[in-house]
Amino acid sequence: MRHALWALILTTSAVFAAEPPAWGINELMQELAQIKSAKGRFVERKTMAMLNAPLESSGTLVYTAPGRIEKNTRLPKPETLVLDQNKLSIEFKDRGQRRTLALPDYPVIWAFVESIRSTLAGDLATLNRFYRTSLTGNEAQWRLSLQPVDAKIQTVVKEIHIGGSRSNVRTIEIIETEGDRSLMTITEDPP
Repeated sequence: MRHALWALILTTSAVFAAEPPAWGINELMQELAQIKSAKGRFVERKTMAMLNAPLESSGTLVYTAPGRIEKNTRLPKPETLVLDQNKLSIEFKDRGQRRTLALPDYPVIWAFVESIRSTLAGDLATLNRFYRTSLTGNEAQWRLSLQPVDAKIQTVVKEIHIGGSRSNVRTIEIIETEGDRSLMTITEDPP
């Protein structure tokens, strides 16, 4: 009888030891932090209450860890947005204009930028500084929900949803407090 009890205990221990490790927000952030660079194409649809039809733009995205994102819009008008550390530069090519912002001087823009940059960098500490975070799904299909913690940001952004598969971000949805929203779909460029 004692041998049967020990066999049961050892079998039960082996079953629990063989279970796959839990997957959650910490594991997602660790996976994302491993990506040193990525390039893809995007299509962004903005739905605004004051317009009859959504606005659509498209172009390319380039991410270089830990803090550089370049968004090159090709259609409908050429525009380049470059985020490099704490500076955001916007160039309107058709108008020949360029503007650079120091993000700490614009807290609402900074918080918005960090929703994307900190997710791509796997920086949960920074995300938690600006947002309440929650994750649903699994490695194959996950959705990260971000709700602003700062009152100023809450007046502009209701929530942000970032979706993906493993370490690939596929969608970024921004829902504004007034009901306007944008959905960016990202497809990865082949290596």
